[in-house]
Amino acid sequence: MAEGYAVTPEFACTYRDMMLQGLAREAQTTRKVLAAVPEGKKDFRPDPHARTAWELAWHIANTDVQFLDGIADGKFTMESPDEAHKPKTVAELVRWYDENMARGSERVQKLSGEQLVAPIDFLGAFHLPGAFYLAFLNNHSIHHRGQLATYLRPMGAKCPAIYGGSYDEPWQPEEASSAA
Repeated sequence: MAEGYAVTPEFACTYRDMMLQGLAREAQTTRKVLAAVPEGKKDFRPDPHARTAWELAWHIANTDVQFLDGIADGKFTMESPDEAHKPKTVAELVRWYDENMARGSERVQKLSGEQLVAPIDFLGAFHLPGAFYLAFLNNHSIHHRGQLATYLRPMGAKCPAIYGGSYDEPWQPEEASSAA
């Protein structure tokens, strides 16, 4: 069992499966927010101390992938691709995010229960069973996605539905959309 946690390998596998299903849904929402960033306004920042829309979009996409890779590798290096391999446009970023989230999720899905309960040091700040970092990834991504979503309208973009409808993308109950 993971040191300090009564986590069984069986629980870790179930937890992983549940979290990856939720993360897949969240990634689809994150993808919509990333894709809504206007290419010509990537340098927008709402405050001199805030990140630009592009910096925030890259942080979300890259960190989500770094967490999955860190869990799969059993260690966090938080290394980013070199400049030559980083996306340059919003469309490239969305494609990069889709491909690397699928790849990273698949890697985590293949881990054994024993690998998932093994503690991983996160840059000296945390020392948790690997599976527990899936919740950290989820919360971190949602937090920054919310920040980026608040940039969209001031940039002249439309804000997609996130949890329910938005002004720009009203909620459509499943019954109404399937009856149409």
